[in-house]
Formats: sequence, structure tokens, C-alpha cells
Amino acid sequence: MALKRAALLGAAALLALSAGTAAAKDKVTLQLKWVTQAQFAGYFVAKDKGFYGDVDLDVSINPGGPDIAPPQVIAGGGADVIVEWMPAALAAREKGVALVNISQTFEKSGMMLTCRKDSGVTSPDKFAGQTLGVWFFGNEYPFLSWMARLGLSTKGGDKGVTVLKQGFNVDPLLQKQAACISTMTYNEYWQVVDAGYAAKDLVVFKYADQGVQTLEDGLYVLEDRLKDAKFVDRMARFVAASNRGWAWARSNPDAAAKIVLDNDETGAQTGKHQKRMMGEIIKLLGTKELGRLVEADYERTVQVLLGSASTPVISKKPAGAWTHAVSDAAKAHMK
Repeated sequence: MALKRAALLGAAALLALSAGTAAAKDKVTLQLKWVTQAQFAGYFVAKDKGFYGDVDLDVSINPGGPDIAPPQVIAGGGADVIVEWMPAALAAREKGVALVNISQTFEKSGMMLTCRKDSGVTSPDKFAGQTLGVWFFGNEYPFLSWMARLGLSTKGGDKGVTVLKQGFNVDPLLQKQAACISTMTYNEYWQVVDAGYAAKDLVVFKYADQGVQTLEDGLYVLEDRLKDAKFVDRMARFVAASNRGWAWARSNPDAAAKIVLDNDETGAQTGKHQKRMMGEIIKLLGTKELGRLVEADYERTVQVLLGSASTPVISKKPAGAWTHAVSDAAKAHMK
């Protein structure tokens, strides 16, 4: 009886120790830029495969949506780190939300305008007089810079373009309310194709080909928090595990898409679309070193945002808007 009691007490002690270990994991809340989809596969993989747990992190991943602005979420204390596009992050920084890029997941831009060929828009010099669908909530900045470079007013008229504030769907193109709409290589373009348009009936203008490519999905934190060495260490572990998740997703795209589907609580996503998206996302990932910001890419983004003297997205070149401190520290935690 005594032995049995001792065994029970020993088991209870082990359970208590296990619970204590779990409780000791550092919590991190990640706010995504958009809904649960393969665009964020690396984070879901890192959570599903236990990569965050391997570095003593308990990570919560909050999906975004049309009414969620990540800079506002982090400014309000709703997240430790956010996924954001650099144009929106730098614009927010200039307005007082001091965001700092600690890791740059996407090396290339997936943004483009997709046009109906029957609209007559065959090149950028045909934009004048047309209605163009544009995403807002921080996503409009590269577009505005592009129009400024082309010398086109965004207030309409024969010598300008009419901007249609586009919802996060492709309806304006399908309903012929706009000649062109904003799309991503990995998402909305394929929605247009799935809706019945053949590739030959469409003309696409990739921002990367037009000299207005800006950095998209990066990880951002508030500048003041980087003064805390413990927070920097927590972010270094988070970046290391996230990069491990992205590397796994790149090597196992179909399995990664399945993990994303398993985490989609809305049930809105499909396997076909997520697998296709995963294939396109892989093309945008960093090829040199996952998560490490290339300074030349940052400088190019800043120059695009400065635009023309009449319509700058930001008024001056930012200072302190990125750091390699976290990605450098993350190397110690890479497996």
C-alpha cells in the first residue's frame, strides 16, 4: 500500500512539474495581416510541429481581416508582434506608432494590377481615363507612388485615373466596374481565373516589374519594447522557430497547406486554393537567408514611398525603422 501511495505521489509530482514547465513557456501573440491562409503558413507550421515549444514559447496566432489594422492592434497592446507590409509600417511609424522591422519573410512582392484585356489597357500608358480598383487600409501606398511616377492624377478625368476603393474581393473586375483591380500573385488573381477568365483575357502588371516593388510580409514590433533584453530574446526565439516553420513549409508545400486548412476556423478555404497559394508564396520567400532584411530592398521601398514631391507617402527617410539585432540573435536558436 505504501509503495502504491508513493507511486501515486511520484506521478502527481511529475504532473505538477510538467504543468510548471508548460506554464514557464513565454507567451507571444502574433497578429496576422489577413485571414488564415497559406500566406502565413510558416507560423502555423511552427505551431503545429512544436517548433515554438522547442524554444519555450507559447504562441497565439490571431487572424486578421478587412476591419483589422495590425499597427492599431499592436499599438493598443493586442499583440507582441505583427505581420505587416513595409509601406503601411513606415506610414504608421511617421504617424507615431514606432514600428520596427525585426525580420523580413518575403523578399519579393506579390502585388499587381490585373486588367481585363477588353478594357483596352495593354500598358501603363493606357491607364489614363480608366477606373482602377485599389485596396486601402495601408495597401494603397505603393499604388499612389506608382501613379505619381507616371504623372497620373488619382482624382479622375481624361488625364488621370478614377480610384475605386476596392473591397477585398474581385467583384469590380467581374462586374466590369473597373478596368483593373488590385490582386496578389498568390490569391486574387486565381479568384479571377476561377471565376471564368482565361489568362489570355487578362493583362497583369506586377509592381516588381514597374519599379515600384515594396517589401511586403515582415515582422514588426514596437520600438520601445526592444529596450528590454528579455523581449529581444523572446523575439529571437520566435523568429528562429518561425523561420524553421517557413523552411519546412517550403520543403513540404502540400502538407503545409493542409496545416493551414486545419487552422482555418471559418471553413472558407479550400485545399485546391491553399495548395496553389502555397506554391506562389514559396516564390516570394527570401532566397539568401530567411528572415534577414536586405538593406538594399529597404532602401528601394523607402524611395518608392517618398514618391514625388507632391504626393509622398512618407515625408522623410525614416531612422531606426529596422534592426538585424533580433535576426542575428535568432541564429543561436536555429535547429
